[in-house]
Amino acid sequence: MIDHIGIQVADYDKAREFYTKALAPLGYKVMMEYTRDEVPELGSPKLGGLGAEHPDFWLSQGNPSTPQHLAFRAKSRAAVDAFYAAAIAAGAKDNGPPGVRAQYHPQYYGAFVIDIGGHNLEAVCHDPA
Repeated sequence: MIDHIGIQVADYDKAREFYTKALAPLGYKVMMEYTRDEVPELGSPKLGGLGAEHPDFWLSQGNPSTPQHLAFRAKSRAAVDAFYAAAIAAGAKDNGPPGVRAQYHPQYYGAFVIDIGGHNLEAVCHDPA
């Protein structure tokens, strides 16, 4: 089980704004933030942790390399739909609108966007309709 994950972003402030809006329908919010002045061993000028219950998704300012695929679990299909709408409104590009992806399994309901830094984001619900 993964406890938390982090990605590097070219512009921390823009990424923070984007992810705060895009992940709000999934219950995510900024829970912790640090600067290099506060925590010198960070190695990054800024670091922020977002989460619903604890900070499990971290952003750090740096040089992003290869775009990543990140899938966030949604509590309902409506939350997947809301994630997609919020992410598009925050500046993401469509990479697959909400819908069943039966090739994965019959209940797989997901939506995909490309974030402002090129990462492929997904919200997925595995529960039946």
